[in-house]
Amino acid sequence: MNYSKILILIICITFNLNAQNKSQIENNFQDNITYVINNVNIIPMTKDNKVVENATVVIQNQKIISINDTIPTNAEIIDGTGKWLIPGLIDMHVHTNADLNFKENSSTQGATFFMDTQDVMTTYIANGVTTIFELGGRVEHFGQRNEITKGKVIGPRMAIAPMINGGDPNNGGRIVNNASDARQAVRSAKAEGYNFIKAYSHLNIESFKALVDEAQKQGLKVVGHIPDSFKGKTEEAFVSNFGLVAHAEEFSKQIRNQEKTKEDAQRFAQISKKNNTWLIPNLIAIVKIRDQVQSLDSIGTMESLKYVHPLLQDKWLNSNNYNKHSSPKFINYLDSLIIFHKEMVVAFKEAGVPMVVGTDAGVSGVVTGFALHDELELLVDAGLTNHEALVSATRLPSEWLEINEIVGTIEVGKYADLLLLDANPLENIHNTRKINGVFVNGNWVDKKKIDKMLSELADWNTSMKEKYKWKNRKEY
Repeated sequence: MNYSKILILIICITFNLNAQNKSQIENNFQDNITYVINNVNIIPMTKDNKVVENATVVIQNQKIISINDTIPTNAEIIDGTGKWLIPGLIDMHVHTNADLNFKENSSTQGATFFMDTQDVMTTYIANGVTTIFELGGRVEHFGQRNEITKGKVIGPRMAIAPMINGGDPNNGGRIVNNASDARQAVRSAKAEGYNFIKAYSHLNIESFKALVDEAQKQGLKVVGHIPDSFKGKTEEAFVSNFGLVAHAEEFSKQIRNQEKTKEDAQRFAQISKKNNTWLIPNLIAIVKIRDQVQSLDSIGTMESLKYVHPLLQDKWLNSNNYNKHSSPKFINYLDSLIIFHKEMVVAFKEAGVPMVVGTDAGVSGVVTGFALHDELELLVDAGLTNHEALVSATRLPSEWLEINEIVGTIEVGKYADLLLLDANPLENIHNTRKINGVFVNGNWVDKKKIDKMLSELADWNTSMKEKYKWKNRKEY
């Protein structure tokens, strides 16, 4: 047998397959198309944020190659007359549905319940969310990110953080209860390809401090909760490299049994400023929790519910843990949080502590993509200007994630993650919902395609309602 000929044949086949795959990826990403947006008003979200009126933007090979320069021939023209272009939005706190195993684990057991990745990502793209920060990272999320990268799915950029927790194994996440295990968990996460670590509520003080310290040594940034073990001594949790608090609620939990005051908000802002720790206010999560504690009608009447997988729809409506614990006392507590978190936004703004938009998307009542616009409106209601709210959903998140060299503002050389709006969001923050189209990594998804994607998703979800019941989940 001529092994050299066989080897050459294998190499040729491999080369041809790789070329075919590359061709498919290029077609999916449409990088042979040059787009020109004519006569558009650009809100660049740079630090000076000087609006460029009636501009011409050229996009080629996924990137912005020029603004108000020569228009290439054979370009696809998008009429931007009377429209407004902003950077794609970034949600800094999401929990993205992915494949999982509802059954007992075994040596060869894979997932038993599967999510279509395009269905999962459609609501992000339809709402102009072009980057997400997954704060419950699993290997399945890397798989989703790879599908997007390959061009098989139209989806956002994904930053991913695994959750490291303490206490009982049933608490969720990777459980560590001493400094040595915490450090090893961080090293393991880095070896698995994570760039961030999420710290969770049940960590003891020793484990939390070791986790944050080891993450810094490994070059990983830390986001997360203020562990319950720091209650009454909040400031001790603010150590170097604890870079981002995942909810305003993390602060309010530190004073749960006391009246929360404006002075408390100001004190927390100063603690954060001193440590250069940013905040995700995450106002929408508590508002949605409060609504469903009071009545499940708040879930059932949501226009966006039809875009949620039927299994989760059934869970939210018929196995809702928040509503099960409904009481006047709980509702009053949640109302106090809503008021206090608004005061926190004002205090952090006045102290100059950066805030970034995050929604807890994926938890009960918080619909991925749609919730980001809810959050923007709540931030403005709390005291941010329209401009400040937009900064918190574009430039600032890109800076914290350290991807500001490629996205987050509209500048020549950056990737075209863009949102084309029919009205000016600087005049009214509600205008972020008036979406004419979205550029996702340089690929144009117009309103017609967005509507089609949403319609097909809603139709499928509706057709499967009887098949997917939360009480039967172990059968899947």
